[in-house]
Amino acid sequence: MSTTTEILAHHWAFGLFLIIAVGLCVFMLTGGFLLGGRAKGRAKNVPYESGIDSVGSARLRLSAKFYLVAMFFVIFDVEALYLYAWAVSIKESGWIGFIEATIFILVLLAGLIYLVRVGALDWTPVRSKRQVVKSDIINTTNNHPQ
Repeated sequence: MSTTTEILAHHWAFGLFLIIAVGLCVFMLTGGFLLGGRAKGRAKNVPYESGIDSVGSARLRLSAKFYLVAMFFVIFDVEALYLYAWAVSIKESGWIGFIEATIFILVLLAGLIYLVRVGALDWTPVRSKRQVVKSDIINTTNNHPQ
């Protein structure tokens, strides 16, 4: 037998799977196009929200803080996955694995401390942060009547 014949004999099931998958996709797209509704109207282009009419625009601007919190969550969630894998294999990894996990935790803790110090986790608006001035301290201590 030639090499091509051997490859075809060995992988015929995968080829059949691909042909059936592509055929099914073409069938569903064609069926939707042929059997789908053709009605056009103003109400057809309005999003359906559980029977409630939409009010306003769906394009809301979110603060970048939401995205930062999402990224921090992903970072620290991946940390938990690594630590779980380490905890499962703690007997096999021994003291070397313990030291490596400790270094890993310390690096992430240093990153968390850095985030707190630069204010990445602070949601307070900048204008509401009040700077304590020496005159404020003097005025607040001398407010009682004599």
